[in-house]
Amino acid sequence: MAIALTAEQQAILAGEKGEVQAKVMRTLVMYGETFGAQKMVPVTGANGHLVTSFGLGVMKPVYALMDTLIEGGALSRQPFSVDPRPLDQNVPSNLLQNVFFKVMYSKQASYEAQLNKLGLLDESAFTCTCYMDEVGNKPREGDVLSWAESSAVVYANSVLGARCNRNSGIIELFGSIVGYVPYFGLLTDEGRKASWIVEVATTQKPEAQVLGSAIGMKVMEDVPYIRGLDTWLGTELNQDARDYLKDMGAATASNGAVGLYHIENLTPEAVRQGEALLRPDAKVYRIDDAELARVKAGYPVIWKDANAAPKLCFVGCPHLSERQLNDWTQKLTEALAQNGRKKVAIPTVFTAAPKVAEKFAQTPQAEALRAAGVVVSSICPLMYMNNPLCGKMPVITSSNKLRTYTSARYHTDAEILQLLAKGEN
Repeated sequence: MAIALTAEQQAILAGEKGEVQAKVMRTLVMYGETFGAQKMVPVTGANGHLVTSFGLGVMKPVYALMDTLIEGGALSRQPFSVDPRPLDQNVPSNLLQNVFFKVMYSKQASYEAQLNKLGLLDESAFTCTCYMDEVGNKPREGDVLSWAESSAVVYANSVLGARCNRNSGIIELFGSIVGYVPYFGLLTDEGRKASWIVEVATTQKPEAQVLGSAIGMKVMEDVPYIRGLDTWLGTELNQDARDYLKDMGAATASNGAVGLYHIENLTPEAVRQGEALLRPDAKVYRIDDAELARVKAGYPVIWKDANAAPKLCFVGCPHLSERQLNDWTQKLTEALAQNGRKKVAIPTVFTAAPKVAEKFAQTPQAEALRAAGVVVSSICPLMYMNNPLCGKMPVITSSNKLRTYTSARYHTDAEILQLLAKGEN
């Protein structure tokens, strides 16, 4: 094999820990060889993360694989979190949708039982923002991870300084099972260098989701080095900056395939290495107000009736932080009062990790949000939308990720606020 294995890795491949683990290691070696890896390196993060959280009835091969892993004793060496659940009875839906959901996700309960046997962190570990402090799966700088969730991978690489490739689902679990991943791409120093310089030259703080979208569509899977954003975010990775970068990064990863970005004077590697992160032939992309307006104007509206009244609003894809929940609550209640309304004009769901939602529920702001008619859920909006019934609904969102993968229509935070408070643009 092209990949040089250590004695322990070779022993696993030879079957000393069972035939199932041998197959897992063989799969990872083949995966690494495909991308030119020359060695395997230890996974050092405390916890793993699994992107496959939904119990679709048609995923029979996945459930059979999970049974094989469990029966063969190939359990995760790391406790792992998992992406959000696809269902929540508190999220607005009609009778036909409820029946459809039960059929579509008929394996949810049995699949979660498999996840528990494999090493699920806990019953609350269902979120795409597994790195939130409340969740308990925050990597350290320099940790090598085996993750696949695109928004979590780009956040861990960029904001936290961990190292992880954009793996596929299941491959991520395999890395956690044997404790090794192939060394290539974003795990390497060379792979983390930037081939794009993105110059942010806007006259006001750019909308995180639109900026991320513009960057993702331009650089695709490359690494961008972003200049000028520290003008608006500062040079400290405080909660406000982290929330902004969470949403911006999710847009870069879904509108393109970005797994790592550097923010000059702000993100860990950019602070330490500066322009040493730039490749000699790095291209330049300048983003000003006009460019952001052009990008946003290009988003298609794929509703059957482009002028339909919205039936549902999702805010939080990726999941919101507690600070974002508080901020949205304050702005929304003020906007409703200014417009003489007590409740939102459109059924609305704010999503957050279970433990973040539990923490928020103990605050006075939570009661104010409930009084305004907003549901706080830990659902995955994308999984809710990805079916024929919901796909036909006129749904609005401030998430560029949700817009990209579903029929949801994108609006900026300010536009969403106006729609909820006034029922019109």
